[in-house]
Amino acid sequence: MATQTETAAGRPVHLWVVGIVSLLWNAFGAFDYTMTELGNRAYLTAMGLDEAAMAYVAAFPAWEVAAWAIGVWGSLVGAILLLARSRFAAPAFLVSLAGAVVGVGYQFTSNAPDSFASGINAVIPVVILAAIVAQWFYARRMTASGVLR
Repeated sequence: MATQTETAAGRPVHLWVVGIVSLLWNAFGAFDYTMTELGNRAYLTAMGLDEAAMAYVAAFPAWEVAAWAIGVWGSLVGAILLLARSRFAAPAFLVSLAGAVVGVGYQFTSNAPDSFASGINAVIPVVILAAIVAQWFYARRMTASGVLR
């Protein structure tokens, strides 16, 4: 018989909550990556990027775009694996973290325009890294407790 904190399928309720929030968060990251890489000016403007910031992002070197892609898509895969109760969720988040660290590192060490390197654009990368670390720790904990197989 399932307890109040466990679903009938043996999944703790918090796994569903964390998994769905993780999926939504990372789906937005995938949407942001896609719209940015497609150069959707309306989207980029709505996100607060001015012409200088858009030019900066459009000029990212290929390795930076690849690292960003690994960070974004690795997290999305991690969220899906978390909901699927797969032990591979933690490694997916770890790969994502590696990509995100490289991508964010470039953004913080390159010659970004002031509009890109200040305000919310300077805070969001730190929030993203913290979120990936939290998801990785959570997936590791769920694997260690036998919830993820």
